[in-house]
Amino acid sequence: MHPSHPAPDTPPLHPKYRPDIDGLRAIAILAVVVFHAFPQWLPGGFVGVDIFFVISGFLISSIIFGNLERGSFSYADFYARRVRRIFPALIVVLASCYAAGWFLLLPDEYKQLGKHIAGGTGFVSNLVLWNEAGYFDRASEAKPLLHLWSLGIEEQFYIFWPLLLGAVWKYRLNFLATTLIIAAASFLLNVLNVGSAPVAGFYSPLARFWELMVGGLAAYLLLHRSQYLPKHAEWPSLLGLLLIALALVCIDQSKSFPGWWALLPTAGAFLMISAQPASWVNRQLLGNRVMVWIGLVSYPLYLWHWPLLAFLRIQESGQPSAQARAGAVLAAFVLAALTYWLLEKPIRQRARTRWIVAVLCLALALVGAVGFKTYQRDGLSFRLMRISPELMGIKPDIGSEWRREQCFLEGADRFADSCVEDARPALFLWGDSHAAALYPGLKQMQAEHSFGIVQRTASACRPLLGKNFPGSRSCRELNDDTLRLVARLKPEYVLLHANWTDLGDLPTLEATITAIRAAGAGRIVLVGPDPTWNDELPRILFAYHRKEHRRPPLRMTENNAQAAHAIDVAMREFAQTHGVHYLSSLNLLCDATGCLTRTAETAQDIMTMDGSHLTPQGARYQASHFLPEIFAARP
Repeated sequence: MHPSHPAPDTPPLHPKYRPDIDGLRAIAILAVVVFHAFPQWLPGGFVGVDIFFVISGFLISSIIFGNLERGSFSYADFYARRVRRIFPALIVVLASCYAAGWFLLLPDEYKQLGKHIAGGTGFVSNLVLWNEAGYFDRASEAKPLLHLWSLGIEEQFYIFWPLLLGAVWKYRLNFLATTLIIAAASFLLNVLNVGSAPVAGFYSPLARFWELMVGGLAAYLLLHRSQYLPKHAEWPSLLGLLLIALALVCIDQSKSFPGWWALLPTAGAFLMISAQPASWVNRQLLGNRVMVWIGLVSYPLYLWHWPLLAFLRIQESGQPSAQARAGAVLAAFVLAALTYWLLEKPIRQRARTRWIVAVLCLALALVGAVGFKTYQRDGLSFRLMRISPELMGIKPDIGSEWRREQCFLEGADRFADSCVEDARPALFLWGDSHAAALYPGLKQMQAEHSFGIVQRTASACRPLLGKNFPGSRSCRELNDDTLRLVARLKPEYVLLHANWTDLGDLPTLEATITAIRAAGAGRIVLVGPDPTWNDELPRILFAYHRKEHRRPPLRMTENNAQAAHAIDVAMREFAQTHGVHYLSSLNLLCDATGCLTRTAETAQDIMTMDGSHLTPQGARYQASHFLPEIFAARP
């Protein structure tokens, strides 16, 4: 970049409006909305966010380049423009989510919403979500502000990027070389993380900045190095549209994304932007009035659509009907239009009114403070005092109940010595988190039956030798080590339990049972799948109370997933064939009138803490019925 030195006090420059950019915004937001509402229609619709990143990088860079060259760039003016652009709709959406959550969310959900509101006002939602990610993290569909992660990355970029451009300008550095080096490093981090640390690769700003820098490169090339771009705009525009179409159709959630796959939508957006409005695609497709209008309201539409869909799912305790989701999308369009015309546009037109920026900052800070206070006060549980305690949805302390990171591993790489008790007979508990959930029940029964417990459980690691599982730690090594412990201890009982969802595991389970017998263990007990609900059970019960205005029944058939019952039948037959004692959790906890929601009419704990993991109280109930059967015939 080789600057000239213009006269001082030149007014800030705003780039010439390009309707095709709003049309490209329309493609991005429509892709995201369709994916969130009807994912089967457009499996790669989530790449619309990556298109937004390129557009944002282009527009911001165009403003900065132009004003640096005119000598009119001001950091204060730059961030004031961001406040007027971003804050108004964000404040309204955050406040609306807080109000809706007051009536629709359980305390632990409302506590999390408060944290997400605070994170959203500080533009660190991506970092908050990154820190939350884990096996027991709440499902993404139940987080009304999940989508603010992308806004966090953008705003973090807006802190870094102007400073970098200012330094390049001041010290007369080569902008193209500097940007390419930094963008390449960011892209490399993205590629490295997508396999080894996918959550970090998705939420880390350092692994995402390259996408916005692609837009910055487009701005620089158009302004200063247009000779590097194709002379004829038609084929880049068509190629860019083709790349975006391929991304929308070929990429899905099974792909390791972003990674190399993110080049499809970002390169496509780069080509369409660099083609400029003169190309036929940009002029006729992106520049038509409908696409431009959708692009104009794309920001408030992005903010509104996900909370509406998330709260709808929460209200319905599962996947809403297609008609309901379509209604939510239509409502999002209406709210987006109202937000744009009644709020965004009037505020942005008062560009020189300084007090507006101060008021917006104060209002956003107030919303963030309310959210943080709600998080600190554990979701304001007094809102639901009229509802019996078992509907409060407060999570049990699995850290102590399951012996987390000691005998139930999530991040640690070795089991504690305390996981092996010396008492005999020894009951060896082997499995994943569903097996760990049984430990409180087994522990309570020790005094009555006098036995020792050996616990070897790890997150997402089913007791199947020789296998690793997607999204899990190194299960193969852990299970191999567990088998060696079985051979050393030769326990009288080995209890195998897991989140059984795939009948394809049965051949491996057969080989595992053979290996356990060869290791000298006594009786092998296989516990079948636990009752599985279509949503978190506390939320199902809360939704029932809201609709029926009465205490939920002890047993329920609604929202009970039927897939577990088919697996239970197959596993029972498998156990009979291979001489393994089988315990059916479904037979114990479910009957013709439904599955147990609570251990007793007056119980203070519900049976299941989420969709399938037993609460400690549920585990104690189950163990009190299962242990006598296990010990009925001593090996």
